[in-house]
Amino acid sequence: MGWLLAAAALVTVAALLGVVYRPLGEYMAWVYTSPRDWAVERVLYRLVGVDPRGGQSWRAYLRAVLAFSAVGLVALYLLQRLQHRLPYSLGLAAPSPDLSFNTAASFVANTNWQSYAPERTVGYPVQMAGLGVQNFLSAAVGMAVAIALVRGFAHRRSGTIGNFWTDLVRGTVRILLPAAALCSVVLLAGGVVQNFAGFTHVTDLAGGGQSIPGGPVASQEAIKMLGTNGGGFFNANSAHPFENPSPWTNLFEIFLLLVIPFALPRTFGSIVRDHRLGYAILAAMAVLFVLSFTLMTAFEFAGGGTAPTLAGGAMEGKEQRFGVVGSTLFATATTGTSGGAANSTHGSYTALGGLVAMLNMLLGEVSPGGVGAGLYTILVMAIIAVFLTGLLLGRAPTVLGKRVGVREIKLASLFILVMPTLALVGMAVSLAVPAVHEQIVNDSMGNPGAHGVSEVMYAFISAAINNGSSFAGLNADTPWLNTTLGVTILLGRFVPIALVLALAGSLAAQDRIPATSLALPVHRPQFVGLLVGIIIFVSLPTFFPILTLGPLAEGLR
Repeated sequence: MGWLLAAAALVTVAALLGVVYRPLGEYMAWVYTSPRDWAVERVLYRLVGVDPRGGQSWRAYLRAVLAFSAVGLVALYLLQRLQHRLPYSLGLAAPSPDLSFNTAASFVANTNWQSYAPERTVGYPVQMAGLGVQNFLSAAVGMAVAIALVRGFAHRRSGTIGNFWTDLVRGTVRILLPAAALCSVVLLAGGVVQNFAGFTHVTDLAGGGQSIPGGPVASQEAIKMLGTNGGGFFNANSAHPFENPSPWTNLFEIFLLLVIPFALPRTFGSIVRDHRLGYAILAAMAVLFVLSFTLMTAFEFAGGGTAPTLAGGAMEGKEQRFGVVGSTLFATATTGTSGGAANSTHGSYTALGGLVAMLNMLLGEVSPGGVGAGLYTILVMAIIAVFLTGLLLGRAPTVLGKRVGVREIKLASLFILVMPTLALVGMAVSLAVPAVHEQIVNDSMGNPGAHGVSEVMYAFISAAINNGSSFAGLNADTPWLNTTLGVTILLGRFVPIALVLALAGSLAAQDRIPATSLALPVHRPQFVGLLVGIIIFVSLPTFFPILTLGPLAEGLR
């Protein structure tokens, strides 16, 4: 019965994604290629003082991304530090400097790691004018970078890859804002709260008092999921009934997490005018997603012990209204994207079930990945796959007529080294420095032994890959972890973006090579299998030694 439910849930989500795949993908392609600007967009361009028709080199595009993100980082930091002076802050004090930095870095970098309980830490101005705004803007930045790389494949002998300000504004105004408004109404109809009630004090059945927070949740929840952001309005995130009341809202939120990342391959195919590689990328994403969901669900169904057997699976840390399938499907979606949201406690999963969640992030979050980030990551993987296969088979290493040369493969190779370098160095320093090690073991780890190592490992992987989810047993609100994870988040976001934009500039400068019989076909099932294999082979061996100290040691003992 459990597997029938799992199959039904997976087919339902797949059917919904299939319905919107083509229209949404084509619409996004039109958004980024349309020659006309809307009136509201022209107003924004004048306010910023930019020429929307001026093409930018990859260096200029990168400078715009970094400058815009830096301004957002400083503004969000100051907004938090001044919270106690702002109206409707519900009497909450300003977060500490290190926590404010961590939160600002996290939301600007589309990570949304939260070392705090939101309803007890940030008031309405910070939630809406700070975190909510960055949910839109950070997602739009990721989409803009992905489109810039797509233009690298589409352009011929060009020194430009588009205009960041045009891409940012159009992604926000034409895609994210209307979609979030529509989805907010759906969530409201499903019972997600939307008010400015503050804290409501009630008396429970035992005669004790309880303070129940309210707030503009539905509007925040919609963009949290659509933009693969993941930051919850409540500490329980999408396990809270005010954020995710019922099984059907749970399924809808999973759909929102996946809809834009799974539609972007269609956008890619439309812009480069060749849908075959787009379908191959979509197939690779889908294969990895289904494989991950199947493995995680199997491990949770097989949770040992009398209680899990009677409950139909390992139910610790899972909501009864979602069950095992609703929890593992959500967890697969949120760790396969940069979502970071959670409707269950990942730290309470079986050791091997939690390992699968880690593996989704270690694969580079390409199943289907974050908004924008998933597409540009899997395109980098496709470049590596074409290059390696060309060497093995004696085929010309080209993708859509663009040659993969020394410069391109160097940039792609550096790209895949960023996340493991940041995660492993962060863990090594944190566990090797005696004073820091003692603080983490005594104050931060919620569990001893292998599971405690898994908590720390998960945190640094999540930060380096810009996911934002956690094992939930780790107390990360310490000056060391707030600062270290914040720096890891920023480097994990913007170093890969710099490499992607450099790659886009290198590809755009090339002319297209006419197709020959020596070119490797990148649209056949064999290439899909090769791409999936390369993603697994490139990503996992680096982390195998550390995994043996955490989830593997716990799960195989």
